[in-house]
Amino acid sequence: MPSASAYRAAELFARRAPSPVARAGALAAGLAAAAASGDKRLLVRRNLERALGRRMGRVESARRVTAVFDWYARYYLESFKLPSLDVSVIDEGFGYEGVDAIERAVRSGTGPILVMPHLGTWEWAAWWLALVPGMKVTAVVEPLEPPEVFEWFASFRRRLGMDIVPLGPDAGGRLATAIRRGDVVCLLADRDVAGNGVEVDFFGERTRLPAGPALLALRTGAPLIPSAVYWRGRGRHAIAAPPLDTRRLGGIRSDVSRVVQDYAAALERLVRVAPEQWHLMSPNWPSDYRALGQPLPESLRGL
Repeated sequence: MPSASAYRAAELFARRAPSPVARAGALAAGLAAAAASGDKRLLVRRNLERALGRRMGRVESARRVTAVFDWYARYYLESFKLPSLDVSVIDEGFGYEGVDAIERAVRSGTGPILVMPHLGTWEWAAWWLALVPGMKVTAVVEPLEPPEVFEWFASFRRRLGMDIVPLGPDAGGRLATAIRRGDVVCLLADRDVAGNGVEVDFFGERTRLPAGPALLALRTGAPLIPSAVYWRGRGRHAIAAPPLDTRRLGGIRSDVSRVVQDYAAALERLVRVAPEQWHLMSPNWPSDYRALGQPLPESLRGL
C-alpha cells in the first residue's frame, strides 16, 4: 500500500493540476496499476464475470478489466478534489432517485443505514448529502496499515463532512448513537473484512458478508437502504433502492441471516448496473483464494 505521503502528494496533484492533466494522470495510473497487478487483474476479471453472469473472451476481458482500473483511478482523483470544490459544482450534474426515503428517515429522527458496494464514487454522494440537503453522515472505515495511512484517510473523510468510525469492537455502539441522532450511516457491505459475517449466496457462490448493517437495523429500527453512486457520462447518479424488510420475524440469528441475504441480492442488482465501476479487488469467495493459490481464511472454510 502507498505511504501517507504518497496519498498527500496525489491529493495535491488532483487539486492543483488542470483538469485535463489530472484526468490524464489518473488514466495513466490506472493503466499502470492494471499492468502491474496480476492478482488484482485476476480478481477483477472474476468479479466482472460474476456480475455479467458469463465468461469473457480475451479481448473483452482485457477491455473491461482495464476499464475497472481506469474507473478506480478516477474514484481517487475525484475524491481528492472534493474538499476544494464549490457546493454548486458538487450539486451540478448530480442526479438521484430514491433519496426521499433517506430524507424521511432523517426527519423522523432515526437515521437510515445505506448499505453499499465498493462501487462508483460514493464519497461524492456523502459530500453532497452533507453540503446540499445538510445531512450528517457517519461512515465506518476498516483499519489500514501502516496506521499513518489510516489516519490520513480518516482525516481526509472528515474534511468531506463525515464522522468516521473505525471498524472495531465499539463501532456498533457508536453507530447506534449516530442513528439515534439522525445521521445517515454509510456501510460498505460487499466484503466481510472482520471475518465474522453471515453465510450467504452472493453472485451464485457461497461466501460471508458482514452482519453489522442487519444487526443495527433490527436493533434500532433504522431503515436499511441498498444504495450506490455511479458515473453517468460527465455526471454522477445516486440510486437509493426501497428499504429492505427489517421486521422482527423470528430469532435474532434467523432475522440477521434473512436480512443479510436480502441485501446480498440487492447489492448484486446495483453492481450489475455498471460492473466496470465495481472496484472490489480483494479475494471475497473461497474460489478466489483457490485461484490465487492462497490458503483459505478460517471463516470461509467449509462453505
